[in-house]
Amino acid sequence: MDIIDLHCDTLLKLQQSNGELDFKTSDELNVNLTRLKEGQVKIQAFAIFIEPTILVEEKYAAALEQVAYYQQAVLGENPEMKQIKKWDDIKKLKDGEIGSFLTLEGVEAIGNDLTKLDHLLDLGVLSVGLTWNPANLAADGVQEPRGGGLTAFGFDIVAKLNDRKVFTDVSHLSVASFWDVMKVAKYPIATHSNVLDLCGHVRNLNNDQIKAMIERNAPIHIVFNPPFTVEEEIQKIANINDLVKHVEALVTLGAMKIIGFGSDFDGISSHIEKLTHAGQFQNLIIALEEIFSKAEVEGFASQNFLNHLPS
Repeated sequence: MDIIDLHCDTLLKLQQSNGELDFKTSDELNVNLTRLKEGQVKIQAFAIFIEPTILVEEKYAAALEQVAYYQQAVLGENPEMKQIKKWDDIKKLKDGEIGSFLTLEGVEAIGNDLTKLDHLLDLGVLSVGLTWNPANLAADGVQEPRGGGLTAFGFDIVAKLNDRKVFTDVSHLSVASFWDVMKVAKYPIATHSNVLDLCGHVRNLNNDQIKAMIERNAPIHIVFNPPFTVEEEIQKIANINDLVKHVEALVTLGAMKIIGFGSDFDGISSHIEKLTHAGQFQNLIIALEEIFSKAEVEGFASQNFLNHLPS
């Protein structure tokens, strides 16, 4: 069953290795070409994520360097990898080709300069999260103690994303920022979040947030990170059935038609059992098919996302 995965941090790993890791085969990458083929991943989103330790004046260059690794190591050396720069490009994918697109996880790299955001969008970024966990010039993230919402600059960014038919990602936003985004974003999405009721991690979505996403027909993609899946004091190891429970909880709330996957491979330090890299995606499919119909699982795997593309 074809898979669409909305989040991985493979570009950061490629950057940190100074190009030493081979995207085709490196075992150090949860997402590499061999594993994408093994897992039947048809479309993989690649996040641009700049670590908070990078100096402010160096962040934009670091972002462009990750784009360069994407263009060279991912696309340039692997002709079967194709970039999706606009949503209609998905329809052009041929058998044996794997689509891919860029996302931006936090807008720290652009400072207060919307022309830099325009440049990244021109390079093919199709989903933008305003923050990572801290606050920045656009919004507060989930770990900012004051818990504020969007700034005027943040609202300007969302307006631009609306104009460019780009998703606004709510996954790392503070609760107040989430509600601000839901008021103004035409294309909200949660690219990698789980259900707060099942696991009390601050990164997960509460039921009111989930219901708002359902009302907006906005995709919610579950994340394969154990600390977001099970309460660590209850169970140190997470298995696929623990992750399936998050899908079941979303379905119970009415989210059947908007659920997808956002693995966070290469951005997490531990893994769900038997779901440790992109080559093992079909293990999750098998587990889901024990509970849901094939058509429903195909929705989770890819079709729900394809049904909710910006237009």
